[in-house]
Amino acid sequence: MMIKISTALINTQAFHMTGDLKSHYNATVQADGADEGSVTFVMHDEDHTLGNSLRYIIMKDESVEFCGYTITHPSENKINFRIQTRDGTPAVESLRKGLTQLRDVCQHVLTTFEAKVKEFKENQEQPME
Repeated sequence: MMIKISTALINTQAFHMTGDLKSHYNATVQADGADEGSVTFVMHDEDHTLGNSLRYIIMKDESVEFCGYTITHPSENKINFRIQTRDGTPAVESLRKGLTQLRDVCQHVLTTFEAKVKEFKENQEQPME
C-alpha cells in the first residue's frame, strides 16, 4: 500500500491526533488491498532531516519490525518511507505515534535552547566583578 502524505502532516502546528490520518491530511491511497502493517508513505518536500529522525524514533517502537526510507533521486524532493509492523498493528498508527514523539522531542529541544539563550543574555548584561 502506498500513501501520499502532504507536508501539512509534518507541520507541527497542523498536526493533531484527532481524526483519520488519510482524510484529515488529504493523503491519497495509491494502491489498495495490501496489508495495513506494511505501508510505504510518500512524503513530498522532505529529505534526510525528517527521514532519519523519524526512522530513529519509529524503530524504538516494539511493534515495528522494519522502518526505513529512501530518496528516489537527488533531483526529486520526496522520500519513500516504509514501515512494517508485527501483531497486526497498522503502520499508519506507528507513523502517527512517531510523528507525535518527534514533535515532542523537537519542542523540548527548542524550549531548552530558548531558556539557555535567555539565561546567557541575562548573564551578559550583568557587570563583571
